[in-house]
Amino acid sequence: MKKQYIIPIFVPHLGCPNDCVFCNQRSISGQLEEVKENDVKKIVDFYLENLKDKDVYKEIAFFGGSFTGIDVNKQENLLKVAYEYVKNGDVNSIRVSTRPDYISKGILKMLKKYGVKVIELGVQTSNDYLLDRCKRNHSFEDVKKASKLIRRKGFVLGHQMMVGLPESTKKDEMKTAEDLAKLKPKMVRIYPVLVIRNTQLEIEYNIGEYIPLSLEQAVERCKELYYFFRNKKIEVIRIGLQNTDIISSPENEKSEVIAGPYHEAFGQLVEDAVWYDSIVNRIKKFNVKVKEVEILVNPMNVNNVIGHKKENVNKLKELYDVDLKIVQDVDKKLGNFDIKILKKYSDFLEENKVNK
Repeated sequence: MKKQYIIPIFVPHLGCPNDCVFCNQRSISGQLEEVKENDVKKIVDFYLENLKDKDVYKEIAFFGGSFTGIDVNKQENLLKVAYEYVKNGDVNSIRVSTRPDYISKGILKMLKKYGVKVIELGVQTSNDYLLDRCKRNHSFEDVKKASKLIRRKGFVLGHQMMVGLPESTKKDEMKTAEDLAKLKPKMVRIYPVLVIRNTQLEIEYNIGEYIPLSLEQAVERCKELYYFFRNKKIEVIRIGLQNTDIISSPENEKSEVIAGPYHEAFGQLVEDAVWYDSIVNRIKKFNVKVKEVEILVNPMNVNNVIGHKKENVNKLKELYDVDLKIVQDVDKKLGNFDIKILKKYSDFLEENKVNK
């Protein structure tokens, strides 16, 4: 499968009449001005001109707000511009993200006309109480109806869910994952809740009604969800919000993030944690206490093995007293690794005895 190249176009809040407690789309997207047809052309041209690998699968993606809630004429005008790139072969397809209550047969017919292939639904949770608590103004029944209609009409279905919503528990989030899997999405995105400036959640946070997840809690919950979706053969295409000038560390004076499990490489932390689990499980299968192991891995995965700021290497040393030696092999398949014992703990003790 070709590597995918996304050309993102943000249309913040244009199609969304309500404010969810956690949401400020203008902050989340980093897009402050309304996108016009000419803006679409400028954005797409810029990305195509700066694309080095011309052989990748290219997709124009309308993110932010609720695309299918925009005035129909506005939707068509934006899509017409994007579709020209599909027709002339410069771009392969188009995707949109939207709310589940803004899907109908008429809308899907129009999206199909303009070459849209992927539709992502902002679900957030399958718990109706939590949906109401977050002022989503739709039910999970809307998600089920929209998902089935999207798949029936031949679109690729994607879902977006959140961890750390007000009053949500780890159990609620796993139940959401289970409910989404039954609707057979091709892909999912997982977002930890951040407290964004000028939202209801900021007010709740300031008066102590909302306590965000810690970074460690968010990584752990997202990791478990990743395992679940992977076992269901549903691709997790993103974990964590895209970093921008204003979605950055709360310590940054320009940041719109007040609190929450922010990290500039959140998805990487989750990925590294998955690698750490895999390495530990393989070491345990040796059924002998080891002192040093060698891991053979593709160069592209070396950082996953090491972990952010050497976290994986340090944890293995601190918790299991195991030293890692990493050997790079360009022929090794991405995501896989081989492991072998270089030194057992008994050998290490014997060496020390001899040296004394």
